[in-house]
Amino acid sequence: MTVNLSSRARNASPSATLAIAAVAKQMKADGIDVVDFGLGEPDFETPAHVKEAAIVAIREGFTRYTAASGIDELKKAIVTKLKRDNGLSYTPAEVIVSCGSKHSLFNIAEVLFESGDEVIVPAPYWVTYTEQIQLVDARPVIVQTREDEGFHLTRAALEPAITPKTKAILLNSPCNPTGAMIPPEQLRAIAALAVERDLLVISDEAYESMTYSGHTHMSIASLGEEVKQRTILVNTVSKAYAMTGWRIGYAAGPADIIKAMGTIQSQVTSNPTSIAQKAAVAALLGPHDDLITMVIEFDRRRRYLLNRLHTIPGITCTNPEGAFYLFPNVSSFYGAVANSGPIRNSAEMAAYLLQTANVVSVPGSEFGSDAHLRLSYATSMDSIRKGAERIERALGALRKG
Repeated sequence: MTVNLSSRARNASPSATLAIAAVAKQMKADGIDVVDFGLGEPDFETPAHVKEAAIVAIREGFTRYTAASGIDELKKAIVTKLKRDNGLSYTPAEVIVSCGSKHSLFNIAEVLFESGDEVIVPAPYWVTYTEQIQLVDARPVIVQTREDEGFHLTRAALEPAITPKTKAILLNSPCNPTGAMIPPEQLRAIAALAVERDLLVISDEAYESMTYSGHTHMSIASLGEEVKQRTILVNTVSKAYAMTGWRIGYAAGPADIIKAMGTIQSQVTSNPTSIAQKAAVAALLGPHDDLITMVIEFDRRRRYLLNRLHTIPGITCTNPEGAFYLFPNVSSFYGAVANSGPIRNSAEMAAYLLQTANVVSVPGSEFGSDAHLRLSYATSMDSIRKGAERIERALGALRKG
């Protein structure tokens, strides 16, 4: 039987990061000594008190359907967290719990965007943003940030991209994949721009707790009531609490938008997992010692790998201010020749490192910048040392074209 797939299905691209993770997992299963810089998840355990909250929920029989948009206990915990950490006041009616922040972002796209709408996406960007926008027949408008400016987004870069079709600006600070954070003065200027031009703001703050060298996260929604009323803030427990597999994310914003997201969610997934919601309550309201320990260790790894990459001739790399990624520029090697053939782009470079050095990376082309690779330092220091050595040897073995 011949099945005619929808144009939406035909045009969708699979998640590059998940595909690369699957390759790395299979190589490890085959007994290959792989250094995996592709992971977008902490290599730490979920905190013990969070696990225990889930076990208690199971023992107490909290295993049935909940409200589609999340349990009140978790919504109230999110309200508490947003006030405590971000200085933001929301009510539970302005909060929705979803099956991860990716789910929250897609719910937002479903309720806000239609064919012909434009959404400004700064590049480099997380691979999912542009795909989700296109899945609802809207158009991502890419605004490039500059490596020589630390990949910092500015109002001056955004403003020329605004047209009568622009519906929203999508922000991600700290940024995946660059680790860049929008400077406070620019965040204020972007907030003013959104108000002046009557634009919505989607603020993905998944990496807010992972900042370094004195940098601190600032939510754009905290910069005044006018911008707060047009901002949908998205976050997750995945990164800060090493809970990627628990699949709990959330969004906060105007009640009418949140209600519409809940309606969509009720028809697509029903509720987020009941047990994971109880665990998320414990994560948000419980002790944060594990998070502090994790961030200190990520910072140690960040500094080591950054310094190590700077010793490899031909590589340049900005200093990430947050998240747990480096985004080195490897374009000086394009045109070189390996035994497998010429290396012309980031995909071929990533393939070369995988085949030659058993090092997993993610091509920068997936993030809107073909000059780069994304390396996650959410792996052990031993792996980081080994991986850096392998990268240096592999690059040193290339022949000039």
